[in-house]
Amino acid sequence: MLSSPARRAALLLAAVLTLTACGSGDDSHDAAAGPVQADGQSVGVDDFAALADTDGVVVLDVRTPEEFAEGHLEGAVNLDVSSAAFADGLADLDPAATYAVYCRSGNRSQTALAQILDAGIPAVVDLTGGIQAWTQAGRAVVTGP
Repeated sequence: MLSSPARRAALLLAAVLTLTACGSGDDSHDAAAGPVQADGQSVGVDDFAALADTDGVVVLDVRTPEEFAEGHLEGAVNLDVSSAAFADGLADLDPAATYAVYCRSGNRSQTALAQILDAGIPAVVDLTGGIQAWTQAGRAVVTGP
């Protein structure tokens, strides 16, 4: 069995390879394929929005509190992945819940995704391109705490 750091690195590498190999630039979701599955994958804006609008899904913004205050998704919870308190925040997450995670560009949320999966929470997705992709797609953000 891989150690936690080795497992995180392997998960991150797998995610990068998957995105590189499968990235066609088309973030559309085939409705015939059914709803988005929250299984550790990175998804485009439309799929992320559909999942985030689902009852019971917790939207996690893993940026700094300052970035969060500048603009975040409606209803998002701020859990700064670069903070020493992130591990404590992970311990407080409900392992039975579904999480939709984003950051500014997608880099930090990939780190958070790996840590959330490593914490035994399998129902999680990451927003490809982060809040930058969200706003470029014309989606709304709210400001303040």
